[in-house]
Amino acid sequence: MANTTGKKYGGRQKGTPNRMTKELRSILKDILYQELEEIEERLDVLEPKTRIELLIKMMPFVLPKTNAISHNTDEPIDFGM
Repeated sequence: MANTTGKKYGGRQKGTPNRMTKELRSILKDILYQELEEIEERLDVLEPKTRIELLIKMMPFVLPKTNAISHNTDEPIDFGM
């Protein structure tokens, strides 16, 4: 018989972290740290074109994106005085 009361019976309590997700994140973090320690040597082995392509792909994770700023001459200038 289905529970139609809207009350939760059994299972994890609300807000309890998923143990599998926590373990997986820990393992992936360890692997990433190991790879970051060796990244310089691995980049030196790559061909220049491949190295630049890889660096361009990694840039959004390190540098913030910039937005173009334009000024419209029809807008009033307000210096906040």
